[in-house]
Amino acid sequence: MKKIKTALSLIFILSISTIYASNHTSAMMGEMQTPNDSLRLAELDNFWAEVSRTVNDGDFEGYKSTYHEDAVVVFTTGENKASISITKALLNWKKDFIDTKAGRTKNSVEFRFSQRIGDETTAHETGIFVFQSKDGSIKANPKQFIHFQALLVKRDNAWLMVMEYQKSKATEEDWELLE
Repeated sequence: MKKIKTALSLIFILSISTIYASNHTSAMMGEMQTPNDSLRLAELDNFWAEVSRTVNDGDFEGYKSTYHEDAVVVFTTGENKASISITKALLNWKKDFIDTKAGRTKNSVEFRFSQRIGDETTAHETGIFVFQSKDGSIKANPKQFIHFQALLVKRDNAWLMVMEYQKSKATEEDWELLE
């Protein structure tokens, strides 16, 4: 009888240890759901909707405010791979915002996600964005589908992007899979 109690105790302890280790590993990998996940994801959905709005409206200052001042943008989709400060990237993009606001072009961007990891103040978002630009004649350039990753932090109740990584070109089929 004593052997059975010892065996049962050992099985119980191993079971608890296995469950704890599994949950701890999942939490470290960002897989464990917490009550605040739905709040965080709702806030991040609002963040990405605001990014889309600023691009669609040509709101340069609004777009700029979605980035941390020390943010970095990494481009690896074309031949010229680069990592640049958000300050430099914004200088390159500003004319497009001005043209959009003036009605000379119409730009749009949408986001879909394949993985969303984070906690109350940090987020790593992986997915695809689709960007399209139309010139003054309303001639549409082809849609650009881009695999991307973004790191964000929450400061003073606002999410800010600290890294945008435009990783590789995607296809419309890739985009549709994230629907």
